[in-house]
Amino acid sequence: MLKTVPRFCKGCGICIEFCPKKVLKLDDLGKIEVADADACIACGQCELRCPDYAIYVVADK
Repeated sequence: MLKTVPRFCKGCGICIEFCPKKVLKLDDLGKIEVADADACIACGQCELRCPDYAIYVVADK
């Protein structure tokens, strides 16, 4: 599961480009949001690449 912290996001789009399943998108304000949570494979590429720590992967319980 992905969690976002939009107030940390500067809208660079790095996480969007590295997501293999295209789960993420920028909202109308240019901040990160999860567009398709069900498609997420929790690979962690978004979390690894985000320079602002605006997105992270949380293990499902």
